[in-house]
Amino acid sequence: MTAIDGKTVWGARGGGSAAPHLVAALAHGSGAVPGQVAVGEKSNEIPAARELLQLLDLDGVVVTMDALHTQHDTAALVAGAGGDYVLTVKANQKSLYAQLKTLPWASVPAVTRTDRGHGRRATRTVKVVDVPAWVEFTAATQVAQLRRTVTCKGRRTLEIVYLITSADARTAPPAVLAAWVQSHWEIENRLHWVRDVTFDEDRFQIRTGNAPRVMAGLRNTAITLLRLDGHHNIAAALRHHARDTDRPINLLLRA
Repeated sequence: MTAIDGKTVWGARGGGSAAPHLVAALAHGSGAVPGQVAVGEKSNEIPAARELLQLLDLDGVVVTMDALHTQHDTAALVAGAGGDYVLTVKANQKSLYAQLKTLPWASVPAVTRTDRGHGRRATRTVKVVDVPAWVEFTAATQVAQLRRTVTCKGRRTLEIVYLITSADARTAPPAVLAAWVQSHWEIENRLHWVRDVTFDEDRFQIRTGNAPRVMAGLRNTAITLLRLDGHHNIAAALRHHARDTDRPINLLLRA
């Protein structure tokens, strides 16, 4: 499984130019980063994500993306490459969201899971039905309603989103589909957060040419190598390898 998401390198803005925005892929589970592309100055994340997808081997891969990328052409690209997609529909896509909202969800059986940790309780309820004929996404087989209720310090928030996926009911029953959507956010916690906090990327002020993109790529490579070597805490792994100059070399030789 692969998650696709973008991140802005804020420290590289200045001199009249905008901060570079980069779109990366993260492998669910392993935390490896198989690719990254930059968003063009006069473009946006959508074509950049398609460019990145074309660089990846998607055969048999499930691709998760946020609501920005719930686009017909993106779905067709993934399906055409032999992969499956899980796309989110939120209220920013008013027409499609409204259509999905009108489906008879009250009569659909629900699968519910509650997780507790870090002082919060999150309950996810998912309902899945076969894709209606009017959903025109290439290879779509199922649509789902996902309700997320989070209680933290006595405050309760509710979010309802909808999903469109090309994965069929055998491959992606409700519990699996909900788990895929939840694990999509590994890209925030295991990549973007690590680059921001561990590597202090947003205060890194190299701005010339492709240098910000190259440096972000080097950070991605370091994260990938350490993760594939079995390290879960990247900050601790960096300290470990800094104590002995032979360790980084040995890590590269094992890659």
